[in-house]
Amino acid sequence: MTIQIRRVYPLIRLTTALALMTLGCSAMYAGVMVLEPLALELGTGRGNSSLIYGTFMIGFALGGVVMGRLADRMGIMIPALIGSLALPAGFYLAAHASSILEISLAFSLLCGFLGSSFSMAPLIADISHWFNRRRGLAVGIAFSGSYVAGAIWPPILQRMFDAQGWRESFIDLALLTLILMALLSLMLYPRPPTTEQLPTAGSANSNLTKSSISAGTLQSLICLAGFGCCVAMAMPQIHIVPYVMDLGHPAIRGAEMLGLMLGFGVISRVSSGWLSDRIGGLQTLLLGSALQLIVLIAFFAGNSLIFLYGISIAFGLSQGGIVPSYTIILRRFFPPGEAGWRISTSFLFTIAGMAVGGWIAGLLYDLTGSYTTSFLNAIGFNIINLWIAAGLLRKTRESRTGATTTTTN
Repeated sequence: MTIQIRRVYPLIRLTTALALMTLGCSAMYAGVMVLEPLALELGTGRGNSSLIYGTFMIGFALGGVVMGRLADRMGIMIPALIGSLALPAGFYLAAHASSILEISLAFSLLCGFLGSSFSMAPLIADISHWFNRRRGLAVGIAFSGSYVAGAIWPPILQRMFDAQGWRESFIDLALLTLILMALLSLMLYPRPPTTEQLPTAGSANSNLTKSSISAGTLQSLICLAGFGCCVAMAMPQIHIVPYVMDLGHPAIRGAEMLGLMLGFGVISRVSSGWLSDRIGGLQTLLLGSALQLIVLIAFFAGNSLIFLYGISIAFGLSQGGIVPSYTIILRRFFPPGEAGWRISTSFLFTIAGMAVGGWIAGLLYDLTGSYTTSFLNAIGFNIINLWIAAGLLRKTRESRTGATTTTTN
């Protein structure tokens, strides 16, 4: 590349990543929006229909690790091209399926494992290599692609479902994603720069992993925190439409609330990325986790449309920066050469949390007839995430204090 192109290409790559994540996450939100019409058509409970989203997320998580390894070896373009073929195939086969099992297989294997999986952790890991001083902001912007998807796909899909049914809508999605994702994937041909100084494998750029917590323990705690965070996050994000319908409001209102929730999540992700560049990933994680807990509790305070619109906005603003914070934390404490698999592994647990959280919320609804227990379950898991974030921040400060004392002596 010429010098001029090298200067602007990271921004071009960031824009491409944002677009690919928005398209790649279409299946994630299609799995949410199809929950109610599928339950009505096939005569199944919400717990069973939620398995489509759950199995998609499991395939999405496992595929992310595989695609992350592949991207480390061959570059991100190859996983992106695979995804641009597999995702449309999954939509097409799901549109012609006749059972929950068939739809779940199409969503988990094609849409999830081979299709959308490259568009989250592997793509974010790739972007983190192209920025240094503003890495947090770049990661936050790239991450916002999933929330841009959440802002635009639910209302679009709801209107498509109302106009032509979910099966015809899935066929249209197959054609759209095939064309756009294949073209965008070709723009990812250049490999990431290798000018960044790499610490030795297994070491970390902090006193935290050198003195008080081992690298393996830190990775495990981040994974556990991510799991708890996303079990909590799944309740409003996955079940907001049927929750709103249970309160006597039309499904389109729930779709609009999901759009607001995730649309304002874009603001949260970008601003949290900016904030993490200034105060650190752990502090940003702690702040977002505390705010998410407050909003989850606030869901019990009312059921009017105005209140639900407001609480959806508040939820989006509170939790958008939590998951990107895990990437910033891992990039801070571990070498860049380990970024791909460590970020993908942490994502496996966050995505598993979304899958398990969505399924548990649906199951608890089927058992109790309301979402009250589902919200209480979400609050409990959020407290686990908050406790881990606070503990890691305390350990970091203790390590800094110990290092300062040792230097002084």
